[in-house]
Amino acid sequence: MTEFSARLQSLFPHLLATPALSVLLTLIAYFAGVAIFRKLRQPVWCPPVLVAALLLAGTLSLLSISFDDYRRGAGWLSFLLGPATVALGVPLYQQFHHIRALWRQILVTVPLAATMAAAYALVIAWALGGTNDVMASLAPKSVTAPIAIGINQQIGGSVSLLMGSLLVTGVVASLCVDLLCRRLGIDDDRLIGLTLGINGHAIGTVRAFEISPTAGAFSSLGMGLTGVFTAVLLPFAMQLLALTAT
Repeated sequence: MTEFSARLQSLFPHLLATPALSVLLTLIAYFAGVAIFRKLRQPVWCPPVLVAALLLAGTLSLLSISFDDYRRGAGWLSFLLGPATVALGVPLYQQFHHIRALWRQILVTVPLAATMAAAYALVIAWALGGTNDVMASLAPKSVTAPIAIGINQQIGGSVSLLMGSLLVTGVVASLCVDLLCRRLGIDDDRLIGLTLGINGHAIGTVRAFEISPTAGAFSSLGMGLTGVFTAVLLPFAMQLLALTAT
């Protein structure tokens, strides 16, 4: 067994030189996460992506594979996030008649909500003594991953911390929206979907599509508009804060 493990370890450098191992581990973790999610009767607090992330992290630790090595191999999977986000335009088109009826309310809500999402993360991190790198990593936490990574490249920070904050934000936002809507008696799929998209990005949008196509379309809209608004204004806001601090 020891000899087999040693041989397996010796193969890792060769496998990591190609995307094969990273992609294989990612797919295994994801399908295992989906199976566990269904076994647990699809709880809101434990989405498949969270289970998959924990399984993948444990696997990388057990196999002594560094995150940098894994990320290099899985880079093209990250690239596919962009086309997947653009594909959400299909349900937007299908539900456009609902969106057009509420365009004024949406244009007022999204900038305010996106600003608050970044502001409270910065305030809490600052109050707890977070460094500039930490605050820069947390500021785009409510933006979908392809846009958030681009923002991170402009304002600095840790990509690993950013991805972790995206995961936590999506899970917590989905759980909180679900609980609050039940407590407050909110059953309008348009409102629920928009809230999930603004606060929970892709994970919230997955949850919205589980509710209804209308909720999914409004979540896609909220996620997209939040990403655009944040990408345009957050780098300027971070520069202004840096100048003010100095």
